Amino acid sequence: MSPKQRAKRKPKKTPEAQEAPRPEQASDLTIVAIGASAGGVEALSDLMSHLAIDTGMTFVVIQHLDPNHPSMLRELLSRKTGMPVAEVSDGLEVMPNHVYVIPPNATISISGQALHVSPREESHGLHMPVDHFLRVLAEEKGNRAVGVILSGSGSDGTLGLAEIQAHGGVTFAQDMASAKYDAMPRSAMAAGCVDYVLAPKGIARELVRIARHPYVGRNPALDAAQPAAVPDTELATIFQILRRHAGMDFTPYRQTTILRRIQRRMVVHRIDKVKEYVKHVQRNPAEIKALYQDMLISVTNFFRNPRVFDALKTTVFPAVLKSLPRERGIRIWTPGCASGEETYSVAMVLLEFLGDKASQIPIQFFGTDVNESSIVKARNGAYPANILGDVTPERLRRFFTKTESGYRISKGIRDMCIFAQHNLLHNPPFSQMNLICCRNLLIYIETAEQHKVISLFHYALRPGGFLVLGSSEGVGTATNLFTAEDRAHKIYSKKSTGVRQPVSFAMNSPAEHRAQGSAGIPMKQPDAGWNYAEAQKEFDRRLLTQYAPATVFVNEDMEIIHTRGNVNRYLKLAPGRASLNLLKMAREGLLIELRNAITRAKKENIAVGKRNVRVKNENGAGADKEDVKRVVNLDVIPVTLGNVEEMYFMIVFQEASPEPARQAAPRGRRAGLESEASMGQTAKLEEELAATKEYLQSVIETQEATNEELQSANEEILSSNEELQSTNEEMETAKEELQSANEELTTVNDELRNRDQEITQVNNDLINLLSSIDIAVIMIGSDLTVRRFTPKAQKFLGLIAGDIGRPLANINPTIEIADFQSMVLQVVTDFHPVEKELSDRMGIHYQLKILPYRTIDNRIDGAVITIVDIAPEKRRMQAADSR
Repeated sequence: MSPKQRAKRKPKKTPEAQEAPRPEQASDLTIVAIGASAGGVEALSDLMSHLAIDTGMTFVVIQHLDPNHPSMLRELLSRKTGMPVAEVSDGLEVMPNHVYVIPPNATISISGQALHVSPREESHGLHMPVDHFLRVLAEEKGNRAVGVILSGSGSDGTLGLAEIQAHGGVTFAQDMASAKYDAMPRSAMAAGCVDYVLAPKGIARELVRIARHPYVGRNPALDAAQPAAVPDTELATIFQILRRHAGMDFTPYRQTTILRRIQRRMVVHRIDKVKEYVKHVQRNPAEIKALYQDMLISVTNFFRNPRVFDALKTTVFPAVLKSLPRERGIRIWTPGCASGEETYSVAMVLLEFLGDKASQIPIQFFGTDVNESSIVKARNGAYPANILGDVTPERLRRFFTKTESGYRISKGIRDMCIFAQHNLLHNPPFSQMNLICCRNLLIYIETAEQHKVISLFHYALRPGGFLVLGSSEGVGTATNLFTAEDRAHKIYSKKSTGVRQPVSFAMNSPAEHRAQGSAGIPMKQPDAGWNYAEAQKEFDRRLLTQYAPATVFVNEDMEIIHTRGNVNRYLKLAPGRASLNLLKMAREGLLIELRNAITRAKKENIAVGKRNVRVKNENGAGADKEDVKRVVNLDVIPVTLGNVEEMYFMIVFQEASPEPARQAAPRGRRAGLESEASMGQTAKLEEELAATKEYLQSVIETQEATNEELQSANEEILSSNEELQSTNEEMETAKEELQSANEELTTVNDELRNRDQEITQVNNDLINLLSSIDIAVIMIGSDLTVRRFTPKAQKFLGLIAGDIGRPLANINPTIEIADFQSMVLQVVTDFHPVEKELSDRMGIHYQLKILPYRTIDNRIDGAVITIVDIAPEKRRMQAADSR
């Protein structure tokens, strides 16, 4: 029956299946990935036979298959379920209530709603198809992913289940009693990433229930019942319970993350309403610990996103080594390190980069996490055998030692690494770090807390230190603190002159806060020295404010970093979105001269002054016309700070000396004065025109430089386009070659199928021939073992079906045959047949023949023994002689 015909039939639904929601959109599908290996066919058959046919879920089966033989898995499962069963092909769109099985010699993945097939991948000698698909599924589907591990040997699937659980999905493992091979389920359970441990029948029942749960179900009515947000009172209750029992405050965490973890626990405990779950938490202390561990999401692996570690080798470590003082060592901090994989990965990459220099430089790694159990695992440094998929054999040999259960980080690296329980949002940070690697932690906390953490990292880094964030993270608005060194891999360097907002943090742990309660700590009274210092600071501050000229300190981007004096007379906040850009804040009349002065100072790296700049006075609407504008002097001074490449500017504003008041002049001189005023006005206009020309010239130069850059970029784009066209042609050629190879494979497959049919027919003929002849025939191999025999041979040699493959020396014939084995060995050796007459205890005579066994290419490959009853022939001969 074809898949289409099977999809049309409508088997009878179970009561549970009738209540299960049916999906309305393919994008809302819940996908159940089922991994199995040795003994998995029986477990899969049991699971499918008890699974309702309209759960609304999609089932993908990943079985360890022989890469060199076709799979019968689709046919086997089709007999056990009424759902359509299909083998995965590249680009196949998944549908609800369908089962898809992996093809042989392949690895499958999912993107959107399409399954994709790629050639079989082996990670350093190991084929891990279950882990591969489960990891991709977790990334694609999040809480719509369900993982099931059935019978099998090895540890494939453990890392994948952990990923599904971390993304909010539900996980299953077959129980030990029903699993024919329990290594795969046992490995997943030992890793603590299994929600349910059940027999296949129980897994089927739970999958039907989960399909109807509001958190997973696709029925729109049930989706409406799913809480978009937990009520504040119930969420506050959960936070209080966790703070009281676990000492952890989760209020800074993203609410969406908190809700996903709470809803996942509700699915596991078969609870539909948040209020009921709150009661369950209050009644069960074990659930508090489970929820706490679930919220921390302590899932990682070695060398996650390997390109980031390549970037560390090429960008970060060379810069760190170049600027490293001789007396200082390298200090690296990995906040949120979970069970230590990230810290050890950075350590291995650094040691590979340093080579022989590693022994000459003091190196310290600091790994921190709020999860105490994860820190214990990190300190121990022991990991399961399935890390082979993430760690190369060279690194395994150099940085690990083999243990009974897997691998352990070598003592040399463990001695470099210090692991500690640490709350990044509350505890004081480390300091003087060359590198902070904090990937995929900021995405779990609110925006305000992210800003606080970024500022804290700026404090913790040495000047020129580096910060590495996750692929979905960034420094946000803190561009004044960090410069992007590698945007693709989210690598930033610290700006030494960045003005950081003060960061407050607690000096003790939440547990200590609970112990202290509301009791206050008496404040230490300041001493006389403290009073004098504060008085001196206040004296300096007032002196600078009252008598120092108005001064602005800006960076290359014209962003104001610091001010002194009264700058309000020269700068004002522009309407609209707030900005500290100097040119946007300049008052009317000041912009052109200020911009020209800055452009010249930047170009020639000299101090530039502008005198008698007329600035519009907006302090009073009723002023006389002569008072509408005032005269200002300004100086732009380039400033270089130490070895920092970025240039800064100090702009000093001062009021120009007022012109002396003119006395009334006689009429005769009045015309001359007016002429002088006109000439002065003309000179002023000429100066403004010259300044405008100068500014326009700088704009033209900038535009020409921009045009050159655009031209260069255009040439690169054209070159890239040509490369893409060439690549496209190569792909077309490769496609044609693949089509040709596919055609050849199809032809070879047809030939093999025909040969298989011929061999099957010949085998059937041989079996029928041997079973129908009334002669004892025994076929012996070249190693003198029994290969095949007729039913008649059982009488003479006492053979049974289990004797096939046994040595001839172990066979005890029912009739005595002298030197039986020697005669057979002689025929196999010299190729000459042997004939001999035998008689049993009853006096019945038999003819024994031993002939060489010849193959179709005339090669001797054993012997053929025949025993024929010649008693009737003897009697005829005796009767003829008597006549």
